[in-house]
Amino acid sequence: MSDLTNTEKRKLEKLLDMGGGYVLNFSNRTLDEFVIDSIDRSIYDQRYAYGSGSKANQIRGFWKMESNHVVGKLMSDLLDYAVEIGKVIRGTEWYNECEKIVVRLKQSTPVPDLDALASLSDGRDFEVVAKAVRGAIDRNEPESGLDRLHTFVMKYLRTLCSQHGVSVTRDKPLHSIFGEYVKRLRDGGNIESEMAVRILKSSISILEAFNDVRNNRSLAHDNEILDYDEALLIFNHVASSIRFVRSLEARLQRELATAPVGDDDLPF
Repeated sequence: MSDLTNTEKRKLEKLLDMGGGYVLNFSNRTLDEFVIDSIDRSIYDQRYAYGSGSKANQIRGFWKMESNHVVGKLMSDLLDYAVEIGKVIRGTEWYNECEKIVVRLKQSTPVPDLDALASLSDGRDFEVVAKAVRGAIDRNEPESGLDRLHTFVMKYLRTLCSQHGVSVTRDKPLHSIFGEYVKRLRDGGNIESEMAVRILKSSISILEAFNDVRNNRSLAHDNEILDYDEALLIFNHVASSIRFVRSLEARLQRELATAPVGDDDLPF
C-alpha cells in the first residue's frame, strides 16, 4: 500500500476535485479508460472498492491498495491532465506542491532505474514485454519477471545493434549481442573512460550468467525460481546498465544532430 500522508491526500483530493465524489471532469467510463491507459489497471477492480464506490472513493481505495510507485505513476498522469484542462497551471506554487508528492511516490521503488526499461519502438510485442517487466516490479515480484526481463534486454540490444549497423543472427545469445554492441561503441570512440569500458565488458559475463537464470531459474520453464532478493539484485543491475546505455545513446543522438554539415552533404 502507498504511504501517502493525510496532508498529501488532502492536496491530491483538492487537485482532483474529489470532495463531491467526483474526479475532475471524468465519467465512470472515461476515468476507467484513463487509468487503464496509465497503469494497465481498472479503477473499478474489486480490490479498490471503498465506501460508496464513487469515483473519488475508488481513487481512495486505489491509494490504499497499490504501491507508492504505481500510485505515483497514475497521479503524475492525472496531474498532467489537470494542467491540460486548466485545473492547475504548471509552475505555480499549487502545481509544485502536487508535483513534489508525485516525485516522492515515483522514487519509492525497489528498482530506481525502472523507467529505463521502456520500449525503443512502437512495436506491440516490444511494448507488451516492457509492460510485463515493469508490472513485475509494480507488484513487487521481481522473481516472476526474470524471463520477461531477459526477453526485453534481448529485443532492446537487437534494436540498438540494428541502429548501429551491427548484424546479429537470431541464434546469437544475449551476452554475445551485448559484446558486439560494446565493441562498436569502443571502436567508434563513443566511450570516454577506460573504466566505463571495463564495466561494460564485465556486464558481458554477467549477461552470460543471465542466460542460465532465464533457462533454469525463471518462469520461462517449469523451474524452481530464484528468491526475491537475488531476483531484485538482477533487476537492479540490468536496469542500471540499460539506464547508462540509454543516456549514452541520447548523447550520441545529440552529437549527431549538432554535427556540422560537410561539403559532401550539400545538396548542390
